[in-house]
Amino acid sequence: MARSIWSGSLSFGLVNIPVKLYTAVREERVAFHLLHDQDKVRLKQKMVCPEDGKEVHREHMVKGYEISPDRYVIVRDEELEAALPKSSRIIELQDFVGLEEIDPVYFDRAYYLVPGLHAEKAYRLLVEAMEKTGKVGIAKFTMRSKEYLAALRAVEGVICLETMHFAEEVTTAGKIEEAPRDLKVNEREVGMAEKLIESLSTEFKPERYHDEYKEKVMELIEKKAKGQEIVLRPAKDAKETRTADLMAALEESLANARKRGTKEKGDAVVATMPKGRRRNAAEREAESSPVRRRKSA
Repeated sequence: MARSIWSGSLSFGLVNIPVKLYTAVREERVAFHLLHDQDKVRLKQKMVCPEDGKEVHREHMVKGYEISPDRYVIVRDEELEAALPKSSRIIELQDFVGLEEIDPVYFDRAYYLVPGLHAEKAYRLLVEAMEKTGKVGIAKFTMRSKEYLAALRAVEGVICLETMHFAEEVTTAGKIEEAPRDLKVNEREVGMAEKLIESLSTEFKPERYHDEYKEKVMELIEKKAKGQEIVLRPAKDAKETRTADLMAALEESLANARKRGTKEKGDAVVATMPKGRRRNAAEREAESSPVRRRKSA
């Protein structure tokens, strides 16, 4: 397991459980550096004062909060540290709620909490109690000079902590005025859309989904690193579905979804066959293909 990024205590009533925090999500992005186009040397950023054009070193930098155009209140680091909550090393469980009561828009980033030394029993007690009640704990804690709201839930015997946005940071869906909530739609079209959703419904398997953009960018980088010439093809824009074409688009989408479902079921059956039978099935499919029939004719 990777190194913990935070350590403190999880407060549950009068029970204090020493815990360590680990990241649950590792974002994978393709990182680029800015280079000088002539000599391909990596560029450096400098903090320059626009008043005199001179570079400013770190020891001469202070934090300022803008209260009006070009007017700032200077705040020192020690003043910010004094404003930290006293419970900066405590995750204090304040309430327990049902997970279904929390709109996913409030969730931000996921972490795992594990018990510290000699805290295994108290940790396991809390996990089992949360599993049996089906409740999610709501807590606040401070990490890296920022106070967080968090939801704690039991997942496969581990406490998953998800940082949350505070209410004042979230724009609820009800405040979005442009949504056509009162627009009447054709019942037949609604029925077709429901069938399309049903035909595309399946179990959620996260391994099925990939970052295709990142994969293509890495493939591009590998080819260029080997000196291959890259031919660019213009991307095709998705066509807007007009109201008059809506039913036709739904019918075609439903037909495509059914074809995909039939193919996936067939692939699943073939995958479970012994190798010999799998090869015979592939040969029969090739023989029955329109291209093969045209050639034999």
